[in-house]
Amino acid sequence: MKLGDISALLGGRLSGNPDEEITGVSGLEDAGPGDITFIMKPALVPKAAASGASCVLVKEESPELGKSQIAVEDPQMAFARLLALFYPRPHPQAGISPLAHVAQSARIAADASISPFACIAAGAEIGRGSIIYPGAYVGEGSAIGEDCILYPNVTVREGVRIGSRVIIHSGSVIGADGFGYAFRGGVHVKIPQVGGVIIEDGVEIGACSTIDRATTGNTVIGAGTKIDNLVQIAHNVKIGSGSIIVSQAGIAGSSRLGNYVIVAGQAGIADHVEIEDGTVIGANSGVMPNSKLAKGAYAGSPVMPHMQWLRVNAISAKLPELNKTVQDMEKRLREIERRLQDDERQGD
Repeated sequence: MKLGDISALLGGRLSGNPDEEITGVSGLEDAGPGDITFIMKPALVPKAAASGASCVLVKEESPELGKSQIAVEDPQMAFARLLALFYPRPHPQAGISPLAHVAQSARIAADASISPFACIAAGAEIGRGSIIYPGAYVGEGSAIGEDCILYPNVTVREGVRIGSRVIIHSGSVIGADGFGYAFRGGVHVKIPQVGGVIIEDGVEIGACSTIDRATTGNTVIGAGTKIDNLVQIAHNVKIGSGSIIVSQAGIAGSSRLGNYVIVAGQAGIADHVEIEDGTVIGANSGVMPNSKLAKGAYAGSPVMPHMQWLRVNAISAKLPELNKTVQDMEKRLREIERRLQDDERQGD
């Protein structure tokens, strides 16, 4: 595309030759001639100037760049739009492959795409524009909304409700049995998991993540929430809208997370926890059972307010020195006690 066309598309302000051709979109580190890239802060201007990029998306024009630039309100979002424009993902042709297994009672929208070796069970529904890739399974009575993508080998078990514009990456399992057992007579007796899962609109679920069905009722993932790879969400968990759950995090049964909560990588949230809207849980943190966290930033295991955790860490780094100081003080105290005892004996 020509720079003038790109600028018009983005509603930006171009400084440069409008007829200059752009052939690719790339990050700052990898950009070469013909590429357009972006920066978010003035501190990156020297790095952008030294890059091979032909044009840079910026928030404010900078003469120091020494190359074409387009000023836009949000360079990162403009960059994302161009990535989608320059590198569109191919979509399978609409229709049902003769190599797919689709139950007679399943309801498939005319423009949905069911790939070879996908399996759609009895009573399942697939909405308009949705794509079911090879090896994916949609269980009995489950419903997939409009414009969803289920990548290869996704499993959606029975009785699951998935909204529109939901993306589920390969290997994820939605609606497996919750981990519920009663210990009786020396045996772990399975508690039937008869509930479901509700995934609301605009959710994205990374590869090899698991969201368990509820014991009764539903496990719920709110609209616009994004879940990374290798995340475990247990039965009857409810997560609000717009939250972020990062890789290898685990959330135990019946916990409640509000809207716009961030759970960083490898954090563990125990059962029956309540977390308010806008809360941030740091990486490797541990939230203990039945905790109630007010809005704020937390870290550590067990979690504590982030500023307190920073102070604790600062002290922890000095523990070897503090230990040596304590040992020296104990040695001096023993010496003082010994001298006092000697003085008492001499007085006698």
